[in-house]
This record gives sequence, structure tokens and C-alpha cells, in this order.
Amino acid sequence: MIKNAFAYVTRKSLKSLIIMLVILSMSVLSFISLSIKDATDRASKGTLANITNSFSMEINRQVNPGTPRGGGNVKGEDIKKISQTDSIDSYVKRINSVADLVDYDIIETQETLANQSPERAKNFKRTVMLTGVNDSSKETKFVSEAYKLVEGKHLENEDKNKILMHKDLAKKNNLKVGDKIKLKSNLFDADNEKGADETVEVEIKGLFDGHNSGGVSAAQELYENTLITDIDTAAKVYGNTEDTAVYQDATFFVKGDKNHDSVIKDLGKLDINWREYNLIKSSSNYPALQQSISGIYSISNKLFVGSLIFAGVVVSLLLFLWMNARKKEIAVLLSLGISKLEIFGQFLIEMIFISIPAFVGSYFLAQYTASKLGNNILNKVTGDIAKQIARQSASSQLGGGAEAEGFNKTLSSLDINVVPKFIIYVVIFMSLVLLVSLIVSSLHTLRKNPKELLIDNN
Repeated sequence: MIKNAFAYVTRKSLKSLIIMLVILSMSVLSFISLSIKDATDRASKGTLANITNSFSMEINRQVNPGTPRGGGNVKGEDIKKISQTDSIDSYVKRINSVADLVDYDIIETQETLANQSPERAKNFKRTVMLTGVNDSSKETKFVSEAYKLVEGKHLENEDKNKILMHKDLAKKNNLKVGDKIKLKSNLFDADNEKGADETVEVEIKGLFDGHNSGGVSAAQELYENTLITDIDTAAKVYGNTEDTAVYQDATFFVKGDKNHDSVIKDLGKLDINWREYNLIKSSSNYPALQQSISGIYSISNKLFVGSLIFAGVVVSLLLFLWMNARKKEIAVLLSLGISKLEIFGQFLIEMIFISIPAFVGSYFLAQYTASKLGNNILNKVTGDIAKQIARQSASSQLGGGAEAEGFNKTLSSLDINVVPKFIIYVVIFMSLVLLVSLIVSSLHTLRKNPKELLIDNN
């Protein structure tokens, strides 16, 4: 049987080659779709690691207008109550404040200079925005990759009088990691309600990079004019301490064994005026990211299922034509007393001989094509999302600040690898499809007796 099967496959080399090429091409697509899904899994787990297990505490602007400048005014004592519950693993709290650089200049553009009134030029000539945070590695703008640390180290909870500075601002002022500068309270800032006139000396612990994707109207909106500071520094320029300061917001990271929704529900029992706050799942702040992930999953699933269906349909048609041309051969075999099961077994072995080189070849061919096709799919998905965001931004006149970068963040790249374990999945699924195709195409022919086959053949 094996000898006959091999002889037929080699004798009918053109027909065998056509079927092998169909199986090869569809197996390549199956390998690629599995590789894309695997790469998307790894990318989403890495990107969403600090997003899916966390929630943010923000002010409820329907009843709480916030600070005079419109910032958050979350109470430190309320943050503390939540952080001390058993369900919370860690947390990040942020203070937004304003200060002036002492003896150093900020970065200006033609756009910011054109929009600047003489009064503003005088009062905010060297003003920078401060974001005080107890762990900068988990700060929203770093998580969203609007900011990227390029030198030095992130700020930690124990740091005092330390900052991260934008590399362009450091370059403009000939500063480097380890240098010290002075920050002074700005008396014209609306949020400096105490009229604080503090001067704080801080050390540059690291440099970060990142640039606005949209236009700005004031120099302070530029990423380059933002300093990431420790909590104590951001509080002190307003005459506060860590305990007396008000916070822009806080992000809490839930322990791995806790249910996200249950934790948020249980927090409602704490002695906190919840009317003033909203608890928001952090994943809700990254809709474009989730949309890009689901879009890639959808395409890869369609690619995998489509390759199986296409292979099944095309191979079935080819085998049907093949069987139709072999009616005389099948009639002779039946006349010699060979059972239909044995004949079907020969067809099955023939399919195995054709499939083995197709499977092996598809694995190596997929190695060269998966990355290119996968990233083309990623570019298509993220490109469509970017166009959608642009339309929405244009219609609603949204800005392009660093906070909005997180909202608009999508997957930026996929590390696509065709791993050996995919061979098992492709062989199993493709073999099932080929088996069904073989049964469907041969069933009609094998149901007939030798006489009927010979009549049909004539």
C-alpha cells in the first residue's frame, strides 16, 4: 500500500505538486496567524501589565471643580485609607504644581511666543510644570510611553529633592544627571493659594524624552518644560507637606489574587466622601490600545480560520478531480479483491506523502514572511485607529497633551517569532481539514462497485 501510494505521488508529480503548494501556502498563513496572536499576547501582557490590574482615583468634576486652575484636589488622607486596605499591593499618587527655574531658561517655540501676552511673558518667563510622584516608573505618562527615561534612574518613594528633566531642557541649559538646580514658587500661579515663596534645591536624577504630538498655546504645555519631581518637592513650592498637599489623582495596583471589580466595590465601605471622587479602571484610559489589540486578534483569527477553510475547499475540489480521473484504477483494485478501506488507506498515505514536505517547508517559509506580514497588519490596524482618533479630535477640538497620549496609545510593534510548538497546532488542524476533504472527495467514488465505476469512466 505504501509502495503504491509513493509510486502514484511521484508518477503524478504535477498534480501532487499543485496540492502540495496549496497545503504549503495555507500552512504558512496558519503559522503566521498563530505567530501574530502569540506576539500580540506577549505585547499586550507587557504593555498592560500595570494597566489591567489597577484603577485610578480622580475627582468627580460634576460636584467637585478641583483647584482654582482646574487641577485635582484629592485628599492625601483618602489616598492613605485606600492604600492601607489588604487588597492594594502598591499605589502611585501625583501632585501637579508650578514653579520657576532659578537662573535657567525654559524652552520656547515660535508658536508659544506668538500666543504670549506681555503680562504672561513677565510672570511666567521661567515657569515649568511639576508632576510630583512617589514612583515615576508607574506614572501615567511613562506607562503610556509619552515620556521615556533615556538616562539616569526613575524616582522612588524614598527620594527627596530629586527630579527628572527633559533631555532637551537639560541640553539648552548645559545640565546633566547629578547637577543641582533651584526651583522657586511662582506667586502668580492661581493654585499657589497660600502665596508660598519657597525655594527648593533639587538634584537631576534622570533625563527623559518625548515630544508633543499636537499644537500647544503656552510654553508650559510643552513636554520639554515639565519636571517630574518627588512628592515633597512638588508639595513644598505651594507651602505644603506630603500630608497637607492635595493630589491630582492616585493609581492603585490590586494584588494578583484579588478580583478587580470586587475590590472597587468593597472600597465603597470606607469612610470617604465618595460623592467627590470617581474610581476608574485604568484600562478605560487606554481605549486605543485595547482597540488595536482586539483588531489584531480579530485579523489573525480570520487569517487562521480562513486558511483552513480555503485549504479545505481547494483541496476538496482538486481531490474530487483526482478521484474522478482514477475511477478505472479504483475499479481494477476493487476487482482484485482489495477492500475499499484499503484503497482509502492508500489515498490517505498519498496525502501524507504530499503533506509532509508542505508542512516542513511552510515552517521555514513562515520564518521569513511572518514578521513582515504581521507588522503590515499592525500598521494597518493602528493606522485606521489613528485616522479615527484624528477625526474625533478634529470634531471635538481635543488637544494633544501628555495625558492624551495615553488615551491615544496603540501597540507600536510586534516581536513575531514562529516557534516550533506551532507545528503541532498547524499539523493537527490542517490534517483534520485534509482528512475531511479526502473523505468528502472519495466517498462518492468508493460507494460504487467496479462495474459502475467503469461505466462512469466510459
